[in-house]
Amino acid sequence: MATLSEMLQALIPPTQRQTAAEVTEALDLGSGDRAGKRSGFLIMLTLAGIIAIAGVLTDSTATVIGAMIIAPLGTPILAIGLGIVTGHLSLVVRSILWVLLGLAIVIVLGLAFSLFVATPESLETNSQVLGRTSPSFMDLVAALATGFAGGFAMCRRDLSAILPGVAIAISLVPPLGVVGVCAGQGLWGDALGALWLFLSNVVALVIAGSIVFTLAGYARDPGSSHVANRRRAYTIVTLLLVIIALPLAANSIVSVALARWSVGIQEAATDWLSADEGARVYGVDWSGATATVEITTDDGETPPVEDLRESLATVLPSFVGVVIDVGQGIEITVQ
Repeated sequence: MATLSEMLQALIPPTQRQTAAEVTEALDLGSGDRAGKRSGFLIMLTLAGIIAIAGVLTDSTATVIGAMIIAPLGTPILAIGLGIVTGHLSLVVRSILWVLLGLAIVIVLGLAFSLFVATPESLETNSQVLGRTSPSFMDLVAALATGFAGGFAMCRRDLSAILPGVAIAISLVPPLGVVGVCAGQGLWGDALGALWLFLSNVVALVIAGSIVFTLAGYARDPGSSHVANRRRAYTIVTLLLVIIALPLAANSIVSVALARWSVGIQEAATDWLSADEGARVYGVDWSGATATVEITTDDGETPPVEDLRESLATVLPSFVGVVIDVGQGIEITVQ
């Protein structure tokens, strides 16, 4: 026990520990100067949403980072974790409502700004959109680490200076902007992917914040509830984490598989065309489980497809389709 106590004191030294009342004052939009806190939250959230969406539409990383710094959504999200730990259901519910309000505001702004998008196809090549519509398991890992950083920054007086870095590391407002913009252009799959990224970040922040606030001893604070069913709350949050993590893990596995198959297809196609000095393989594009290989040859002719089919059979599962695009609208189905 002494060792555990020493470790906790090293993580959150008593001399640097914020009290539960101080953390509540910083995170709860319903305590203290409520009017000032809420107006500030709405003003900064709206401005952050506009900046983030403008950065997304102009494909400007610097602009999007600026939006992350001023975005206040992390405050009510961490407040959810604090409410769970201290057993204050009212704080949890109130904070969830503020998060939902923030979600609605930014998505509506994105829908409005989607009118300035020339074509839906322009979003498919936008790096700010592409980076937020296909979340992976590593995004969840990064969000958990960021949540721990944010929790420690709230608990320790000496770490408050890192909060802007925490805001940059976690992606909250930009994905919501992408949801609105993509939904406005009818790209529902991309909108769902960006929304899933936002939800995974929210759940990660809540869980990491709850763990840090528990380590800080806020559950034993005199102001905490002694009759709240924290076990049920922890169970629900953990279940949400599993629900969020499974699709992200599956997406990561698929991404790794597609990358490996792309390398195998490109190598097989290069070997297949090696006898033709003017032939060239440009790349592999995926549409579902079908890969399209773009090639060119001097005379527009290709070697026998059977040779390529035999090579691909050793590196690809049977359900993967492969099509050779020779150009000028000519496509050859390999498998």
